[in-house]
Amino acid sequence: MPPQTRYVDVGEAEVAYQVVGRGPPDLVYVPGFGNVDLIWDSPLWAASLERLASFSRLILADRRGTGASDAIPDHAMPTWEEWADDVGAVLDAARSERAVVLAENYAGPTGVLFTAMKPERVAGLILANTTARRLGADDYPMGIAPQAGWGTVDFGSMAWPSGASDPEFGRWVAKFMRAAATPKSAAAQIRYMIENLDAREALPLIRVPTLVLHNKANRIYPIEEGRYLADHIDGARFVEVPGGDVTVAASPTAIDEIVEFMTGERPEVEVDRILTTVLFTDIVGSTERAEREGDRRWSELLSAHHQVVRSELHHFRGQEIDTAGDGFLATFDGPARAIRCACAIRDGVQALGLQIRAGLHTGEVELSDEGPRGLAVHIGARVGAAAGPGQVLVSRTVADLVVGSGIDLEDLGEHQLKGVPDTWRLYRALS
Repeated sequence: MPPQTRYVDVGEAEVAYQVVGRGPPDLVYVPGFGNVDLIWDSPLWAASLERLASFSRLILADRRGTGASDAIPDHAMPTWEEWADDVGAVLDAARSERAVVLAENYAGPTGVLFTAMKPERVAGLILANTTARRLGADDYPMGIAPQAGWGTVDFGSMAWPSGASDPEFGRWVAKFMRAAATPKSAAAQIRYMIENLDAREALPLIRVPTLVLHNKANRIYPIEEGRYLADHIDGARFVEVPGGDVTVAASPTAIDEIVEFMTGERPEVEVDRILTTVLFTDIVGSTERAEREGDRRWSELLSAHHQVVRSELHHFRGQEIDTAGDGFLATFDGPARAIRCACAIRDGVQALGLQIRAGLHTGEVELSDEGPRGLAVHIGARVGAAAGPGQVLVSRTVADLVVGSGIDLEDLGEHQLKGVPDTWRLYRALS
């Protein structure tokens, strides 16, 4: 589940932030334009954030004027120092005395200034796909003018080319951008940054370990801008990241570099991962049913539903991982048993007058104390979300693995799964 969104007062504005993971160390992530609530809707980004939170206390922040934080009027744009104050206020609210600062895109200068002004609070600085100056100049030939089209699918495809072939991802990115800032607000902030942004003089003042990450084919921020940062910060390490996305959040290479930078240890190529089948179930129309039945009767129905689910999980050797309201997440070491369990749950709750939807996917997951992590878990959730009332849907991977098991499956064709690249062939279990 996404972490709780909290707020801290900075001047007359409220700044949104989240804290996930335990640490130490602390890592505060400030994107240029983000939204702490919606970023968890992308399985790719959610998996990367979960990985960062697995070894650190991850603090996500939306600076003023973006995401879940207060909007700012065009005539009262914060100064760069005031945006840096947002970082300090969030660290205070999270009770973090010292943290690694990850500043990306338009937040890069904010991270630079905060580090230069408050070095005692910064354990390290990570600058990702960002710049010291936006426009070109005689002594800064690599600067470029920003592209138009904020919040559109075309701009999203240019900013995140890795998902350009996935229409659903393109639409989600466009929505995410509009949730980060309206086109008018984004244009005003970018215009302000163009006219006032030049953090080059602060670069020699950085005295903390610094890592500069930059996607090689980035069309929004040319890679020369990243090299300039590394060349002008004493001791900075520059890493060229494959691909052209404007963010490093979904790049395994970039995440590996961040892990090594913060822990001093290069991640093992082989981690504690297993192949497993994940099952997601939830009750169809639970909100309306709860309102119709009343609190007492609904509580009784929910308890009976849970009893059916847990009984079938025990019978088919499934492992209950999480229960949230009327939904279950479970894992199985065999996909055929997982399908039969899902069908048994579906049939069992019908006697209670309830209908469920269920989704299954088999893939490699990373084991942690908090349960399985990774893209396979998110795909399983999206397969479940695609199911209709009374349906048990499985991915192509599951279907291939149960050939010869006697389980009948109906091919439902190709589907787009929200936030997951490419199309996915889904099947309905008829057993």
